[in-house]
Amino acid sequence: MTRPATKDILFVSGQLLLFILYVVPLFSFPFHINTVIRYISLILAIFGVLIMGLAILQLNKNLTPFPTPKEDGTLIQNGVYKFIRHPIYTGIILIAIGFGLFHQSLWEIFIGIVLWVLFYFKSSYEEKLLSKHFLNYTAYTKTTGRFFPFV
Repeated sequence: MTRPATKDILFVSGQLLLFILYVVPLFSFPFHINTVIRYISLILAIFGVLIMGLAILQLNKNLTPFPTPKEDGTLIQNGVYKFIRHPIYTGIILIAIGFGLFHQSLWEIFIGIVLWVLFYFKSSYEEKLLSKHFLNYTAYTKTTGRFFPFV
């Protein structure tokens, strides 16, 4: 196995730091929302768990925390990957923001948004590498959304 690139390590380290800040909040900015919205946000978070879980199962041996694709990896274009290029990131975004709304925590919502921004840059870097690794990746990007279908 080759050593991960510096950019790979920086992206994964930033992601890990944000996960820790989400779980161990440094600040508390509570707010109140309607009970119906709270439970809709819980459904959103559960939907995120399902998307992420399916994506992990579908990636199987291609799974890596780093943006650089595995040398012997294959391009998955079915299942949730038929609609979304980065469904694991999508799942994490939905989980973070959904639970943030459910917990009525501006801190968790803030971290969820920062994760979304990090994933945008991480996925941009990852897509450059995937385009070099898989000849048909550019065509695949024209038929799928980055994080959400049709977006």
